[in-house]
Amino acid sequence: MTATIIDGKAFAAQVRGQVAGHVARLKEEHGVTPGLAVVLVGEDPASEVYVRSKGKQTVEAGMNSYEHKLPAGTAEADLLALIDRLNADPAVHGILVQLPLPGHLDSELVINRIDPAKDVDGFHISNVGLLGTGQKSMVPCTPLGCLMMLRTHHGSLSGLDAVVVGRSNIVGKPMAQLLLGDSCTVTIAHSRTKDLAAVCRRADILVAAVGRAEMIPGDWVKPGATVIDVGINRIERDGKTRLVGDVHYESCAKTAGAITPVPGGVGPMTIACLLANTLTACCRANNIPEPEGLTA
Repeated sequence: MTATIIDGKAFAAQVRGQVAGHVARLKEEHGVTPGLAVVLVGEDPASEVYVRSKGKQTVEAGMNSYEHKLPAGTAEADLLALIDRLNADPAVHGILVQLPLPGHLDSELVINRIDPAKDVDGFHISNVGLLGTGQKSMVPCTPLGCLMMLRTHHGSLSGLDAVVVGRSNIVGKPMAQLLLGDSCTVTIAHSRTKDLAAVCRRADILVAAVGRAEMIPGDWVKPGATVIDVGINRIERDGKTRLVGDVHYESCAKTAGAITPVPGGVGPMTIACLLANTLTACCRANNIPEPEGLTA
């Protein structure tokens, strides 16, 4: 048995195409263009690459892209003042502060300064609370991308047994909330879970988001299960640096019914969902019906 590969690259391209179509209609019918502001503090090379990619894809989808690059030594008060200006700017519908921030800045304070309606990362405490209570919120991009792929692959998720390995605020916890919202029976497991292997083996849907390279082997996977691998880990193998996920791909692919590869699985969906969230925020701000299929 070989698993069906869930092609995140192709799926993300499809989502970006849908977003671009909706953006074109918004401009034509309502004279509104969604705008995304990205704030980068310092010169972290990985963050710079990511921000460039976000800017490019934002423009390709027909949206306005606003980039604010600040020096690493920027005072907290100056960063908060910039967020206040973006909150007040009607042309900006989504605000994203690229993490990690330099050590002297309080990430929680900064994130919670963003208007929750413009918090397209879904990290503001208000959005966390809304998601946790099943109300309309901005949803973190990576879990939203995972949910979209699962819905497309399975149709209905109702009644399925889902195990999320990882309890981060960015992926694990919101992923569990989204799966609950689609009527899965959800277990959050982690590195200290007793008999983690047995817990994983009962999952119809196994989401690995623990940040440990190839931690989950094939014999932890229930035959026919859907495996969503959120991990991106760099390892040295055969004298080369390789990207691997949190599951051991080769062995898991032999047991699973469907699996996301690394790279090319969940990763591309994150920026696609960021664009979808910006579109959703723009529609909500202008009392325009939200596009179907692009939200939780």
